[in-house]
Amino acid sequence: MIATALTVENGLARLRFTDAANANPINRRLCDELCDQAVELSSRSDVRAVLVTADGKHFGFGGDIAHFNQQGDQLPAEIKRMTATIHSAITRLQRMDAPMVVAVQGVCAGGSAAFAAGCDVVISADNTRWVAAYTGIGYSTDASATVMFSRRMGLARARNFLLRNQTLDAQAALAAGLVDEVVPADQLIAHAEQIAQQFAQGPTKAYGEVRRLLLSVQDQPLETQLELEAQALARVAATDDAREGLRSFSEKRKPNFTGR
Repeated sequence: MIATALTVENGLARLRFTDAANANPINRRLCDELCDQAVELSSRSDVRAVLVTADGKHFGFGGDIAHFNQQGDQLPAEIKRMTATIHSAITRLQRMDAPMVVAVQGVCAGGSAAFAAGCDVVISADNTRWVAAYTGIGYSTDASATVMFSRRMGLARARNFLLRNQTLDAQAALAAGLVDEVVPADQLIAHAEQIAQQFAQGPTKAYGEVRRLLLSVQDQPLETQLELEAQALARVAATDDAREGLRSFSEKRKPNFTGR
């Protein structure tokens, strides 16, 4: 059985976690498949936005405990294999042009929560529970948890969340900055897709430059970050969409962006 599925239509990629029967656990199969999906998504010129969803009642329980228990003394090596692929996937997804929108329902824990937090827009159903999970089973973090939670909630709040193995309901996650919007569960997918469709019709190259600039904003000196902004802006100025943006503004009409 596959753990993920990917389709692309009219610029919108739909990435789904498909192991609903087991609450979409993170195991070797999922890590390997996600790595392959990330390579494809980051290589395709027709992908202008990505909508991430998960089948079933829960978005994801995080690490596959049953899989870990089967490894015995080989678990440390298995963790290195799994993180090699899932971390590669996360890196590529963070650096591509297309923005990512995620729709989260039910329990979202551990690495599943970290992956979701790394998306550009996080839409949470009102029934979602965000669970730190890691220290509750005596483990440290992976899947960019320290990075993504800190970026969204701030370092102090992320520290509290992770070390105390907290669970946040949807409204608490919204207040903490972990999610961007909370909607009724029956409206979750439609609302997230609407946002993703808007991205899919936007200036893809500009989105990509902004996404990558935000990756470096916390660790670069001011002068370096400003030069990175200048170089990115110059690249964007040469795109068809930038020219269309200026024309449409002058002509007082809505721009028709093509992603080029």
